[in-house]
Amino acid sequence: MEHHAPAWLSYSFIYLAAAVIAVPLSRALGLGAILGYLAAGIAIGPWGLKLVPNVQDVLHFAEFGVVLMLFLVGLELEPRRLWNLRRPIFGWGSVQLFGSAAVMTAIAVSFGIDWRIALVGSLALADSSTATGLRAMADRNLMPTTSGRSALSVLLLQDVAAIPVLALLPLLAVSEVHAQGSGWWGAARIVGVILAIVLGGRLLLRPALRWIARSESPEIFTAAALLLVVATAYVMHSVGLSMALGAFLAGVLLAESEYRRELETDIEPFKGLLLGLFFIAIGMTIDFAVVIERPLLIAGIVFGFLAAKVLVLWAMARFMDIPLAERPIFIVLLAQGGEVGFVVLQTATGARVIDGGTSSVLVAAITLSMLLTPLMLLAADRWAARMSAGSARKLDELSEPQHAPVIIAGFGRYGQIVGRLLDAEGIPSTVLDHDADMVEAARGFGYKVHYGDASRLDLLRTAGAGAARVLVIAVDDKEQSLKIVDLAREHFPHLTLVARARDVPHWNALRDRGVMNVERELFESSLRSGRTVLEVLGQQPHEARRQAMRFRRHNLALFEKMHPLYKDRARMVAVVKEGRQQLEEQMARERAEREERRKRGEDRAAGWEPARGD
Repeated sequence: MEHHAPAWLSYSFIYLAAAVIAVPLSRALGLGAILGYLAAGIAIGPWGLKLVPNVQDVLHFAEFGVVLMLFLVGLELEPRRLWNLRRPIFGWGSVQLFGSAAVMTAIAVSFGIDWRIALVGSLALADSSTATGLRAMADRNLMPTTSGRSALSVLLLQDVAAIPVLALLPLLAVSEVHAQGSGWWGAARIVGVILAIVLGGRLLLRPALRWIARSESPEIFTAAALLLVVATAYVMHSVGLSMALGAFLAGVLLAESEYRRELETDIEPFKGLLLGLFFIAIGMTIDFAVVIERPLLIAGIVFGFLAAKVLVLWAMARFMDIPLAERPIFIVLLAQGGEVGFVVLQTATGARVIDGGTSSVLVAAITLSMLLTPLMLLAADRWAARMSAGSARKLDELSEPQHAPVIIAGFGRYGQIVGRLLDAEGIPSTVLDHDADMVEAARGFGYKVHYGDASRLDLLRTAGAGAARVLVIAVDDKEQSLKIVDLAREHFPHLTLVARARDVPHWNALRDRGVMNVERELFESSLRSGRTVLEVLGQQPHEARRQAMRFRRHNLALFEKMHPLYKDRARMVAVVKEGRQQLEEQMARERAEREERRKRGEDRAAGWEPARGD
C-alpha cells in the first residue's frame, strides 16, 4: 500500500532542507545569509528543480516574517523616542522616497513613456526592502550608528507612505474600473482603525497581557503574543493598509510595557524562520522567462533605478552628516527595490493602471536588485573598510566558556579603570567589547579583551554570567546599557550589577530597574576639579577637601530624594531648588564660623576631617 506525505509536510521538508544546505554554504563563501536564502529559492523554484508549484501562496505566507520583524522594531522604539525621530522620518524619508520617484519619473517620461505608468513604476522602484535592510543592519550591529538610525527613519517612512500611494493608484487608472469603497468613507475607516489600535493598545493590551501572564503558562503567553501581531495585521489589511505598519504600531505601543522583553524572546524565533522563508519565496518568484526575453531592458531598468537612487542617497548622506565610512552601506541598503514595490505593482495591475507585461518586467527588476544587494553589501563593506582609516579586521566573537567572578561589559575609558584595578588586586575578570577597533587596541597593550555584544543573552552565558558574582556595565550607549540590565535581571538575578550612568535620566532609568550601584561617569572627576579650583583660589587643601566631600554627600542624598519624583518635573525642580538653598545656607554658616575661629586663633590649619568616599 502506497503512502503519500501531506503537502504541508513535504513543503516543510523542502524549505528547511534548502535553507540548511544553502545558508551555511553561502556564509562559508563569505556571501551572507540573505544570498543563501535567495539561492535556495531559485534552486527549488519553477526555474530550478520545480519542487514547489504554487509560489505566490508561499510568498503571501512568508510576508508574515516582515510583519513580525516590524513588530520587534516597534518594541525597540518607545513613543518618546519615535517622536524624537519625527523629523528624520518625515523629512529625509520623504526626500528619499519622493525625490527618487521624481528623478525616475522624469527619466522615464523623457523616453516617451506615459506619465501614469512612469509614476507608478517609479513609486514601486523607489521603495527599499525593509526585511533586507533591517536584517543587514542587525548583522552588522548598525542600529546604534548614525547610518543605522537614518536608514531606519527612511524605511519607516516608506511603510507609512505605502498608505497614500496605494490610495492614489485607482485615481490614475485609465479606465473607469475603480475600487469600490474609496473616498471619504474609505478614509474614515482607515483613520478609525488606526485610532482603535492606538487607543486599544493604550487601554487594553497591558491589562490583557497581565491577565494572561497570571496563568503562568509560557505557551499561552507565546500564543497571545502571536495573536496580538496576527490580529493587528488582519485589522490593518482589512482596510487596505500595510500589515507590517499595523504590527509596528502595536510594537511601539508596547515598547514601555513590562512584558517587552518576554514578547521579544517569544517572537524572535518565528521572525527568523519566516524571514528566511520570505527570502526563499523571493528567489522562487524570479520570472526568468521575462529576464531571458528582455535581458537588456531589465538590465537597463535595474542599472537606471539603482543609479537614480544612489544619486539621491549620496546627496542625502552628505547633508545628514553621516560619517564617510558609513555612507556606502547606508546607500546600498536603501538603493535596492523592496517588498512594498511588489504590492504597489500588483495593486496597479488590478486597477488597470499598468498592464501585466509591464508589471512582470518591473517585478523582475526589483527582485534582481534584491538578489544583487548581498553582493553590493560585500563591496560596500570593503569600500567602507578602505575609507575608514585604521579600521580593524573582523574579529571572532567569544566562543570559549569563561569562569571569572567579574564580567566587564565595555572596555572604553570607564571600563579600563575598573579592569586595571581588578588586575592590580589579582582578581580575574572577563571583558567584553563590541568595538573591534577598541578590542585590537586593548590587546596591543596586553589586555585580554573578548570581542562580543554583551546585550546578547547567548554571549552573556558564554562569558560565565551563570556563575559570576558581579557584572560591570560600562558601555557607552544608554539603550544598550539598559538592555544588558534587563537581560541580567531576568536571566541572572544572582548577579550584583555595577553600572555606569551617562547622565541623570540614565541614572534614573537604572535605578528604576533596581540597580543600586550606579556611578555617574563625570561626577567624581568634576568634584576633584572643583577641589583644585578652591585650592588655587586660596583655600587650604583640608578645607577644599572637606567642602567637596560635604557637597558630595549632599548631592548623593539629594539624588535619592529626587528619584521618586523625576517624572513630575514641577515637584523635582522644587526639591532641587530647596536642596540647593539649604546647602548654600549651611556652607555660608560654616564659612562664617571658620572666619570667627580664625579671628580667635582657634583654627587648626592641618586638620583633616574624615569623610566617606574620599
